[in-house]
Amino acid sequence: EKLRVSEPPNAYDFGQIVNALNANKDKAACADLLTVTDPKTLPVLLSNKLEGEILLIFIQSLEHYIAGKDPGLAYQHLFYLSKAERFKVVLALLSKDEKEELQQLFDLLSESQSDQYSLEDLESLKKVYEL
Repeated sequence: EKLRVSEPPNAYDFGQIVNALNANKDKAACADLLTVTDPKTLPVLLSNKLEGEILLIFIQSLEHYIAGKDPGLAYQHLFYLSKAERFKVVLALLSKDEKEELQQLFDLLSESQSDQYSLEDLESLKKVYEL
């Protein structure tokens, strides 16, 4: 059964939805969640709950479902994800394959045009992601 996704009202609900999506590895529904969630609210909604698996499903959802249609939205989510609590810790624990996946997302964004970011913006964000 496909999960119906609407913008979560608070960090607790957001966490519950993300955990359910992650348990099912439902990248399409995760993309729906990211599409209805204002990127600016991500650090607050994630609170201190960011983990490697969550960062990974976000990256995969952005890469496979959002970046092609709306690169600006994908960029905004990457930008605000990097402001989340525990981001540096989680980033440090990513495997080589997971970093590769992140690199693919950035490659996809650098091939896309958006008025939301310049190539310079993308390059500086890549540094934040240690790529």
